[in-house]
Amino acid sequence: MCDVHNTLVNTVFRSYGSEALKSKYLPQLSAEKVGSFCLSEAVSGSDAFALQTRAVRDGDHYVINGSKMWITNSGEADIFLVFATVDPSKGYKGITCFVVEKDMGVVIAKKEKKLGIRASSTCQLSFDDVRVPAENVLGEVGKGYKIAIEILNEGRVGIAAQMVGLAQGAFDSAMPYLFERKQFGTRIGDFQAMQHQYAQIAVEIEAARLLTYNAARMKEEGASFIKQAAMAKLYASQVAQRASTKAVEWMGGVGFTRDLPVEKFYRDCMIGAIYEGTSNIQLQTIAKLLTKDYQG
Repeated sequence: MCDVHNTLVNTVFRSYGSEALKSKYLPQLSAEKVGSFCLSEAVSGSDAFALQTRAVRDGDHYVINGSKMWITNSGEADIFLVFATVDPSKGYKGITCFVVEKDMGVVIAKKEKKLGIRASSTCQLSFDDVRVPAENVLGEVGKGYKIAIEILNEGRVGIAAQMVGLAQGAFDSAMPYLFERKQFGTRIGDFQAMQHQYAQIAVEIEAARLLTYNAARMKEEGASFIKQAAMAKLYASQVAQRASTKAVEWMGGVGFTRDLPVEKFYRDCMIGAIYEGTSNIQLQTIAKLLTKDYQG
């Protein structure tokens, strides 16, 4: 919730919003209202710019029709950043970002029943002749694709951090058990086979953390960080899966129950390889940038 609200929504307002939009919405977002970032649709996941939600100019308003899927914070949000195309013939160059308030007519439809991150609302949204003032265009008409690309690159650093925290949480939950539980008269954490496993996971968590810090450092310095963000997000999500899987395995039967938190870490980690760019998208991004580096 914090990642979408802060890294995506608030940053888009700060980076691209007019002074009027920032003055109107940032105070609300800093106090009593939650923001939501509405890009994905049934036919546009990794291919985000295949979206079909349409915005048609009508005097001093735009009329939005369409739907969105897998939208985080949508159950609680009052302010939505909605990506819609104003001219399908222009492809991705017709995509525009609109600030839409819930009471303008946003319909919160089905709430997804998910494997993990169940405390976070993920819903379908419907827009049926939703009228939005023309001044609620965020950035420029037709430049929504630029906003989406740039903000998701930044958001990947946030997801990497989330996955590092999840991996560390799983590790910290499981490790005490290894020195409390005895089998064959020996603490299970003292068996060499176990020592090698938790030492390896500790190294991987630290490596993921440093990749994430490095990507954040480069972003703060204003350097190009797209490759580093993709690497951090990819690797941190992989480490989160390995750490949480091992945590369940180390704790045996009790780790498989809901009496302890490791099974929740296991369920929650799976989303890291999916949202804000799947692992395959991260690999494609890394490969593309490496090709550019070495081939010019």
